[in-house]
Amino acid sequence: MPTLKLESALLTAALLALAACAPAPLKAPLDTVPAAEAKKPALPNQELSAQTLYQYLVGEVALQRNQPALAAEALLDLAKTSRDPRLARRATETAVQGRQAKHAADAATLWQALEPDSPQANQAAAALLLNSGRLNEARPYLEKIIAGEAESRANGFLHLNQMLARQGGRVEVLELVRDLAKPYPEVAEAHFAVAQAAWNAEKHDEAMAALHRAERLRPGWESAALFHGLALQQQASTPDALAFYRDFLHDHPKSREVRLAYARLLVAEKQYSQARAEFQRVMDDTPNNPEVGFAIGLLAMQEGDFEAADSYLRQALDGGYKDRDLVRLYLGQVAEERKHRDEAAQWYNSVEQGESYINARIRHAGLSAKQGKLDEARQQLQQTQAQNNQQRALLVQAEAQLLREEKMHQTAFDVLEKGLEKLPNHPDLLYDHAMAAEKLDKLEVMEKDLRHLIQLKPDNAHAYNALGYSLAERGIRLAEARELVEKATALAPEDPFIMDSLGWVYFRLGQHAKAIEILRHALELRPDPEIAAHLGEVLWTQGQHEEARTVWHSALKKSPESEVLRNVMQKFK
Repeated sequence: MPTLKLESALLTAALLALAACAPAPLKAPLDTVPAAEAKKPALPNQELSAQTLYQYLVGEVALQRNQPALAAEALLDLAKTSRDPRLARRATETAVQGRQAKHAADAATLWQALEPDSPQANQAAAALLLNSGRLNEARPYLEKIIAGEAESRANGFLHLNQMLARQGGRVEVLELVRDLAKPYPEVAEAHFAVAQAAWNAEKHDEAMAALHRAERLRPGWESAALFHGLALQQQASTPDALAFYRDFLHDHPKSREVRLAYARLLVAEKQYSQARAEFQRVMDDTPNNPEVGFAIGLLAMQEGDFEAADSYLRQALDGGYKDRDLVRLYLGQVAEERKHRDEAAQWYNSVEQGESYINARIRHAGLSAKQGKLDEARQQLQQTQAQNNQQRALLVQAEAQLLREEKMHQTAFDVLEKGLEKLPNHPDLLYDHAMAAEKLDKLEVMEKDLRHLIQLKPDNAHAYNALGYSLAERGIRLAEARELVEKATALAPEDPFIMDSLGWVYFRLGQHAKAIEILRHALELRPDPEIAAHLGEVLWTQGQHEEARTVWHSALKKSPESEVLRNVMQKFK
């Protein structure tokens, strides 16, 4: 069971940053519809009576006094008696503001009846009836929205599934969208709406057929291309999605949103060089985009190009990237990698209180420890003000890690024990305390911690794994060890560290062929030095000395500081 290490958050942060690159859809305010789109309604010819004024004031005052039901009811009654579309609209707005769903739908229906040519009234009536689950009542208003001019019809189809998103019956929604689209076989947006509804109803073949028709009618349409790529991904065909995006961009190289989606998918597939090239193309077209610059900076870090990473991250910071402290944190890490320790410390110290603050303090302490200032590093962590228990636990874990790196295992154990006195049920502290106890051969403490953790988190695969591996490593209670590690495997079947433990258990049980098979697979998934050490040892004991040496030496080239590898190679020298 290799020692677990925290993975870098670079790629997660990159994906989060890239999510912000896509511009939000533009929405026109209600009052900006061109006059040509709607006729002004004929207002009723009536005087403003005392009763009318009184009832209107009742509604408005009730709204101000946080009595939304009374406000909506008063204004709706007034709209019904006056037949004034302005009051019907006000009643609709009041009911929506007060979250009075039924009153809002009734008011919008009245508003549409009084002002039938108003796009806003039709949209409000349709949306509010749908929100109330009144699908059939909403149909005529949807038909009227779609029956407008060509541009408004296209927009109506584009927003159709968004309006229908809250409806529970996906099949019923699909039937409605099919019926609405049927009169418009030459409208790409109509087929696109059917494709979306069919996909939501899990009728994927129908969805793709409708999508292909939309793409033929409107070549180079980015919305359809994005949906197409996402559909391929969800069908567990990432290579097909990548190929689709690549072909689409070959024909339509200026498609910015598709290129961003392609780059994100390349990141998810760990194809960092290709992803960086795609982001660079977006950056060339939009040089002042700090989100893209930030993403390229992180990818450059991933590739070990720290000079480029520094340049792009500084551009993102100067360009106004929204999370400035996160950029400063990464700039500190880049400076560390470039051996510019004073600069790294300055970046870490510039991070203010917020989500990145604790990580910056931990990184700064680690920097001090590397310079031989362990006491100063510990003091930095101890004096950092945490805002919650999770941050307190992180600070304790960081201090213990610094001590472990200096082989001060007893002191690390004591720090974690002190942390557990304040946070006795914190899962991460329990796990680290158990591992520190195992290092000191305090097996009873280790087992107590891990069983407590399992009780708190029955789905914590690593707790089962750690306990099972520790038993197997000592050659004791092997049947129980196998049961524990198999439980961990069931919870995390593709975890290479847990596979390593399972292979080691089978080795201890004498099932060498099965152990070799499992360990080989684990090493393929994760070329970790401890997995390589275990695989080599099992091979050696089976007389496969040359292959064992090959496995060890290959791993040693990648991890020359690995004590585990050196120890096992010395053992069989």
